Amino acid sequence: MADNPSVVKQEERSDLVYGLEDKPPVFNGLLSALTHLLALFVPMVAPALVVGGALKLPADMTAYLVSMSMVASGVGTYIQVHRFGVIGSGLLSIQSVNFSFVTVMIALGLGMKENGMNEHTMISTLLGVSFVGAFLVVGASWLLPFLKKIITPTVSGVVVLMIGLSLIHVGITDFGGGLTAKANHTFGSWPNLALSTFVLFTVLLFNCFRNAWWRMAGIAVGLISGYVIAIFMGIVDFSNLHDLPLITIPIPFKYGFAFDWHAFMVAGTIYLLSVFEAVGDLTATAMISNQPVDGAAYTSRLRGGVMADGLVSVIATALGSLPLTTFAQNNGVIQMTGVASRHVGKYIAVILVILGLFPWVGAIFTTIPSPVLGGAMVVMFGLIVTAGIRIIITAGIRRREAVICATSLGLGLGVAFEPEVFAQLPILFQNPICMGGIVAIILNILLPHDKSEPAVYLSDDIPH
Repeated sequence: MADNPSVVKQEERSDLVYGLEDKPPVFNGLLSALTHLLALFVPMVAPALVVGGALKLPADMTAYLVSMSMVASGVGTYIQVHRFGVIGSGLLSIQSVNFSFVTVMIALGLGMKENGMNEHTMISTLLGVSFVGAFLVVGASWLLPFLKKIITPTVSGVVVLMIGLSLIHVGITDFGGGLTAKANHTFGSWPNLALSTFVLFTVLLFNCFRNAWWRMAGIAVGLISGYVIAIFMGIVDFSNLHDLPLITIPIPFKYGFAFDWHAFMVAGTIYLLSVFEAVGDLTATAMISNQPVDGAAYTSRLRGGVMADGLVSVIATALGSLPLTTFAQNNGVIQMTGVASRHVGKYIAVILVILGLFPWVGAIFTTIPSPVLGGAMVVMFGLIVTAGIRIIITAGIRRREAVICATSLGLGLGVAFEPEVFAQLPILFQNPICMGGIVAIILNILLPHDKSEPAVYLSDDIPH
């Protein structure tokens, strides 16, 4: 056993303050939970805000999406960390809304609106498609050994890269003032750009601090300070905060249930591609939690974690949230604090559910002006791009991998720039993420391997 490199690495990592099964005192547990929430809360609610803004949903509908995102994230996190039988990873895995679906939901929703569909029918269709598609993830959890041979880190890295690149368009639109500014011809005005730039500068400034706590707080501080300035500028509309109910009651299929096969094909593909992003996140969490990353126990955790992803998305979309997945951001928090206890996740879950049940929490987020969001989101979405690059290079890159990446990105971004180029093909090939992911999978199957060529790895041992 001692000769096994993975075991040696596990033995070397002994700097955890609280291990996976340790139960911290209540105060320490709450402090660790709040630390995770500080790093995760903004990206947790951002997808609902972005989709609501892009589709011009009524404020109450967007607020409900935000509230249910928090409730579903809390429920999902509890399932993951507690591990009910074969369901759940049993790791400190935080569930949050999947950014992979943001551009897909926007594209599908805009197409539905162009065809004359009203907001309620559109949302019921998007959530209905997502509800059914989540069962694909549950099924995929049992096929992981086979799927891992087809979808390598190169393929999953391309998917993550395409997600980030597709979202940047959304972020820069908000940076200039959003769709409302385009409608009233104030897009790109100096007040909008000044506010966005201030938020961006604040995020970057805090990122330069050596203290990891301040770096984590950067996006939250940028949004809060930008929001305060926006209030003094008179561009924050508080009218949506009037006459709110005391508690938001989760109502299954509140907007009804509808289904569309074309939309399902796109959403289903994104679901299957997101499985491998979840595998990478769960593997990283297991590694930094001093848990094995091979063998039967590891495979069981992966299967349980991915299965929970699917079942949680079933619950989330039924309640009115966008689909959920395992978040990677909390891995940095585990490394920083040395707290890998899954019991901390239970505190996080309870806090999220409580916040989601109070409608004023979701309603306040809907009052954040687009320039404020845009200043933070260009950084957040750019970080998704760099995460994709890191996945690709960490697994090693040869000429074969370079060709796969180049072709997938070329065609994927080509669809983003000229949506009509593949209008004659099935709808799957008209979405940038689907196009890039499918091309990467096909090339990964067809192109021959050449092990004689040395691979380039992302490593601290690379000489400078």
